[in-house]
Amino acid sequence: MEKMLLENCSRFTRGEILLQTSVRSFISPNLVKTSEEDVSKAGLRPVKDWRAFGLHGYPGFIFISNPFLPGSQQYWVKQCLKIYPQKPNVCNLDMHMSSVETENIWGKSRDVIQRKGCGKREPKTLLEKLRWVTLGYHYDWNSKTYSPDHYTPFPKELHSLSHKVAAACGFPGFNTEAGILNYYRSDSSLGIHVDESELDHTRPLLSFSFGQTAVFLLGGTKREDRPTAMFMNSGDIMVMSGPSRLLYHAVPCIIAAQAGNMLPPCLGQRLETEAQGDDNIQNMSDEDWDVCYWYLQTSRVNVTVRQVLASGQTFPSSQASHLSTDSCEKSEEGTQKNKKRKSESGCERDT
Repeated sequence: MEKMLLENCSRFTRGEILLQTSVRSFISPNLVKTSEEDVSKAGLRPVKDWRAFGLHGYPGFIFISNPFLPGSQQYWVKQCLKIYPQKPNVCNLDMHMSSVETENIWGKSRDVIQRKGCGKREPKTLLEKLRWVTLGYHYDWNSKTYSPDHYTPFPKELHSLSHKVAAACGFPGFNTEAGILNYYRSDSSLGIHVDESELDHTRPLLSFSFGQTAVFLLGGTKREDRPTAMFMNSGDIMVMSGPSRLLYHAVPCIIAAQAGNMLPPCLGQRLETEAQGDDNIQNMSDEDWDVCYWYLQTSRVNVTVRQVLASGQTFPSSQASHLSTDSCEKSEEGTQKNKKRKSESGCERDT
């Protein structure tokens, strides 16, 4: 099965250049005119230099091959591992651990990682147990809904990045209202599902990948439709919009790093210029990068950003959304309190 997926991915990779010419119109002229300095503040190359692709038979699907400036991916990895799991954001560990135990996930994990480096046998870190984090309107995994009563401010720098990408793809005014971060270990997967719990489906779903390569399956409007497989490499961005917004999709496997190449080369790059005071992207310390490097050797982080409500729309009094959405499947030791339940997407998630 995995061999067949990889062969399909290879065919897509060889044919992608044939699709590039046909999707240049996806990039909005309005953002192409935006100054290079403006997009660089989010860690992006000038829009005119982006390599964006479409896929025959999938209108509204846009694949952007790593548009990040050298060194900026390190910043986003640090945000995903160090900043976004912090309170008041919500993570899977909150389902079976106290707030005291889940406070400072980064710091507690860093201390254990340093001891592991000394050859000591240590238990899994909290970072290794992390499966998902929610931002903005926090998705309720039980009711399959968003709620106005469960909201925390959306990260400004992630809004800036998402807003620029959405505008470049023809969606100016994209409002970043909810985010779900999925943390994939080497044996993790994401079952087939549709992201439909947002109340407005006219706005795109943005997906950012960092770390190890994954196989992504893009299906059709029916669960049984034959999917197309493609690689999602570190720095790649996918935009699902229009007719592709409600397509079934899945991540069946993570591709293990080849011996001697523990990280993709793009993740080993440092910023070429010193960050200015108003730049989002900042260099990280060697100590922070040591933790990120250790984690990414066997892991992938995916960030999906969504607009929940249309302009002027409000939540209904009765939250009756019926969606299934992202959560990662991971076999993990645990107690009865750490048992797993299946989500409607077909993935297992920690509770």
